[in-house]
Amino acid sequence: MADNSKTEDTASDSVEAAKNASDKKEKLADQVMQNPQVLAALQERLDSTALTPSSYIETLPKAVKRRINALKQLQVKCAHIEAKFYEEVHDLERKYAALYQPLFDKRREFITGEAEPTDAESEWHSENEEEEKLAGDMKNVAVIEEKGEETNIKGIPDFWFTILRNVDMLSEFVQEYDEPILKHLQDIKVKFSEPGQPMSFSLEFHFGPNDYFSNSVLTKTYKMKSEPDKTDPFSFEGPEIVDCEGCTIDWKKGKNVTVKTIRKKQKHKGRGTVRTITKQVPNDSFFNFFSPIKVSGEGESLDEDSEFTLAADFEIGHFFRERIVPRAVLYFTGEAIEDDDNFEEGEEGEEEGLEGEEEGEEEEDAESEPKKDSSQPAECKQQ
Repeated sequence: MADNSKTEDTASDSVEAAKNASDKKEKLADQVMQNPQVLAALQERLDSTALTPSSYIETLPKAVKRRINALKQLQVKCAHIEAKFYEEVHDLERKYAALYQPLFDKRREFITGEAEPTDAESEWHSENEEEEKLAGDMKNVAVIEEKGEETNIKGIPDFWFTILRNVDMLSEFVQEYDEPILKHLQDIKVKFSEPGQPMSFSLEFHFGPNDYFSNSVLTKTYKMKSEPDKTDPFSFEGPEIVDCEGCTIDWKKGKNVTVKTIRKKQKHKGRGTVRTITKQVPNDSFFNFFSPIKVSGEGESLDEDSEFTLAADFEIGHFFRERIVPRAVLYFTGEAIEDDDNFEEGEEGEEEGLEGEEEGEEEEDAESEPKKDSSQPAECKQQ
């Protein structure tokens, strides 16, 4: 009888202990569920798992999934047709480029002063015509004084340089020592690849004779691809630049602004003597535009900074081709810039540039100015 009583007491204690443990768990669960952060995390997890399209597709019957796969096959075929469409658009661009070119040639003549527009060609009715009319009397007073000055002005001075300075995404690459060179820039042309050749376009920067390099033309070629990626065909959204190629600039002695000469002190470990050495290191310059980063080969990958630089380069190439060259006068006057908000997302890159300026404690030497080279300009060679 005593044994039975002990057994009942032990069982009762076990039940009580289990009940207490259960009560503690319930209280702890209540406390956890009252925590708003825990509730938010749980809700987010439920939302992400329950409402994704992929999870819905997984619930569909096998026969329906089979039909969806057939739709994807059709979508891939659509992507290949779209690629052919863009190839024909490129051919059409080439055709119309030939029609634009006589107008662009005349534009160059007016800019450089090789030709003077007629009265009919120079007539333009401005929106501010009334204000200009009111100011006419004041202008007439200064006509005699300005007449002599006007005869000395040839073409439109600093036309292309002003455009590069006006556009933020281009001006950030122009250094003070680039400016005297860019004042010799006479024209920028876009040339499309020939029929039957791989899709590409080239930018030609035409320079007048100058004291910095002997090239008359600096070129940058952008290679394009208009075909869906085999591994991800649904990502196709039209032609994309896949590589670019610059040219060799034939700098005159001591005039290369893409490098700088620095002096560095070195201390001998044993003797303790100090010597000063000089060497050339890369320098920020607009003309680095003609020495682009090469796209890595198969199995290789670029670092994050190089990827960013290459993407920015491709963006600039498109901008010259689609905006700057066709609408140059509106970028010169600033009218196109007021409505142009395509490239406002550059703050990150600008901040990275500022960080880079803080590096290094080396002394810089200005390159010695050599005698002016009178060699004739020549078109630059592709790298």
